[in-house]
Amino acid sequence: MRILAIDGALRGFSVALDDGSAVIADASRAPDALERGLGRIEDVLSRAGLGLRQLDRIAVGTGPGSFTGLRIAVSYAKALAYGSGVPLIGISSYDALEPDGAPLPLLTVVSGRRNVICARRRSGRSQESACGAPSVVLDRLLIGPPGSLALAGDTEDVLAQIAERGWNVRALQPRDEIPAVAIAALARVRRPLASLHALAPDYGEAPAAHPAAS
Repeated sequence: MRILAIDGALRGFSVALDDGSAVIADASRAPDALERGLGRIEDVLSRAGLGLRQLDRIAVGTGPGSFTGLRIAVSYAKALAYGSGVPLIGISSYDALEPDGAPLPLLTVVSGRRNVICARRRSGRSQESACGAPSVVLDRLLIGPPGSLALAGDTEDVLAQIAERGWNVRALQPRDEIPAVAIAALARVRRPLASLHALAPDYGEAPAAHPAAS
């Protein structure tokens, strides 16, 4: 199965082509989805010697994360899927960051705008997510008496605050250093969307809108 994966929500912009035996990837940690995104997609396909219609699936990260990068990546993915007729799959940023077999309870953290995070806590069959200032998100998600907690994703902004709350934290490595590679692997075992309109990006806490000056 040949899968093209795109992500603009996590750590810049990344593209991966996974054909089941090898992965070709290109990534930047810079927010250059608009300037270099299509060029990276074209380059990865060229290196694989494939055209769009030779793909079996197109996958895209659905956030949360960078508001602008996510919006651009989703637009690219929808346009490519529409133009080629290739099925589209959306993969959450939380799922892309969580390593296989991660212990529970697990808190996965995604950085968005400055001083804003989104996080998801999974414990058993239950899960809850929240976005906002780190202290507010942690107050909402770290309920109950403190104990052991696995932590994945963008841990830098929350590690000290979690420890201050009495939790014994174990930081985990991400599923893959390149988000698009992780998304491609997950897309291999997910069902394609029934319609492009079914893709629902998670913008987390979107930037506040300011009315134009009159």
